[in-house]
Amino acid sequence: MTIEWVGVDADDTLWHNESYFTDSSALFAELAIPYLAHADDPERAAHDLLIATERRNIPMFGYGIKGATLSMIEAALEVSGLTIAPADIYRLVERAKTMMGHPVEFLDGAVEALDALASFRLILITKGDVMDQRRKVELSEISPRFDAVEILHEKDADTYLAVLGRHGISPESFVMIGNSLRSDVLPVLDLGAAAIHVPYTSTWALETAVEPTGHPRFRLAHHISHTPELVRTLDTTPKGADPDDHRTD
Repeated sequence: MTIEWVGVDADDTLWHNESYFTDSSALFAELAIPYLAHADDPERAAHDLLIATERRNIPMFGYGIKGATLSMIEAALEVSGLTIAPADIYRLVERAKTMMGHPVEFLDGAVEALDALASFRLILITKGDVMDQRRKVELSEISPRFDAVEILHEKDADTYLAVLGRHGISPESFVMIGNSLRSDVLPVLDLGAAAIHVPYTSTWALETAVEPTGHPRFRLAHHISHTPELVRTLDTTPKGADPDDHRTD
């Protein structure tokens, strides 16, 4: 079926995001490592503790800066046996405030790619803390390029299906562009839609997944500037064609 709607992720697809969380995780590791001297690899142990805490807390806190910071505070208290200095907890809170005020920094070619996709109907689909996501959408001044904006608490098959239903979009006419295999690719393919993966320079451990190599409606782009061309290949590729013919370097 002809592609009519193009969904686009925001964080780490249109603008930088994960790099700021990486800096916050480094601060957590700095505070936690003194309590992990017994570990073979204290830095790795700090990383694993934080990921385990975030995984446990996402159903309650959701995604985003606030949830991540609460998980860092909990993990710091846990690893220190509740003895970590209040000043160190304060550093984590201040880091969160800094992140909440960070300017939007577009990835190279992101805006140009949106303009090249203007012949399609565009929908921005992002997840995370609603206040922070709205702030970034407003600061970016990107919303006029989209027919709709959706901020979700999760990106799975059910939430995508609800989004498509709200806008009267058939899965066969929809393609999603994003940096996360787990959130932007796999659940969309499960619905019978198409997906284009645009990897970011780093990926949060909880967003990793196996690339669906060989799926007829999957494309891999190594730069967002390649996505308009790939959307058009999805618009014209006969059913059952080899998707590897349309990978980009």
